[in-house]
Amino acid sequence: MKSSISNEVASAVPMLDLKAQYASIRSEIQAALDGVLDSQHFILGPQVQALEAEIARYCGRKFGVGVASGTDAIILALRAAGIGPGDEVLVPSFSFIATADSVSLLGAKPVFVEIQRETFNMDPQKIASKITPRTRAIVPVHLYGQSTDMDPIMELARRHNLKVIEDNAQAIGATYKGKKTAAIGDLGCISFFPSKNLGGYGDGGMIVTDSEQLYRRLRGLRSHGGTKKYFSEEQGWNSRLDEIQAAILRVKLRHLDAWNSGRRAAAACYDALLKNVGGVTTPHVAGWGDHVFHQYTIRISRRDAVQKTLSEQEIATTVYYPTPIHLQPIYSSMDYRQGDLPQTERACQEVLSLPIYPELTQAQIARVVEALARAV
Repeated sequence: MKSSISNEVASAVPMLDLKAQYASIRSEIQAALDGVLDSQHFILGPQVQALEAEIARYCGRKFGVGVASGTDAIILALRAAGIGPGDEVLVPSFSFIATADSVSLLGAKPVFVEIQRETFNMDPQKIASKITPRTRAIVPVHLYGQSTDMDPIMELARRHNLKVIEDNAQAIGATYKGKKTAAIGDLGCISFFPSKNLGGYGDGGMIVTDSEQLYRRLRGLRSHGGTKKYFSEEQGWNSRLDEIQAAILRVKLRHLDAWNSGRRAAAACYDALLKNVGGVTTPHVAGWGDHVFHQYTIRISRRDAVQKTLSEQEIATTVYYPTPIHLQPIYSSMDYRQGDLPQTERACQEVLSLPIYPELTQAQIARVVEALARAV
């Protein structure tokens, strides 16, 4: 493999190269920024309205509501769905803290569900036993860029009259049985954090839905609970996507499918080179749709030692996530114990995400794989 590594990758390999991405669209971005600055319209203007329509159409939804972050998208979606104090919401423990914390911020209780070993996503077979008379919603997370198995979740939700709110922060563009993620549940939540497949140059998020009633309520919730200026009908938030971010995201949306294809190509290259590397489990791609590889996450033993070795060779890696949410200090009062969710806890000990982005070269991938093979 050494012969495949060129001088171009003798330097560090980052987790993500946003500078390379920007260089490829610089003129488009600068024109978009100039347009906003010339207009001097910065909050909830024509760029946000256009992006809402474009993202909704891209996901196969009727409505989009731009908000200030992906976390806000989950909070407002939960509130619009009627979640409040005393309610229970089923969430995976193997996720970013925002998935559960958004539930807690509304006075509701997150109930943690085990994951599937192969996909790292919520295991539909483990949901029914967690449903109680207080359960009001399910929040499946499409982790690492691959859809959760949604059909059995939607069937359970229908049977128990539960809302389904998709956490689609990591999977915009992914599909499940012909439908885009975020277009399956009652509401879909999207993050535009800079590192996402469709990332802005700051925080931002969006909620998509087919329900006009939910759409209208969300528009009020993001603006202090009012649909008219200086007139609030309910408690709301100040959570609005700004025009500059919307203009940037509209440019980047035009490239999203090509970038996702580039990520899949990089993942296929990793798969081929890692095929004969012992001790490494490559990502499982379920047969129900397109994976967009927000992360390329392997499983290895001695994970921390391997990560340290790669870091010493200037190869960036990240652990998403080292501590399951049910064992985080914030939820210590809920009396969860080590061993309650064994698949989740094992994943936290074994996962390691390797560099992946559309601009990643085959030579860079070869360098990462060679170093990884030596480390394991």
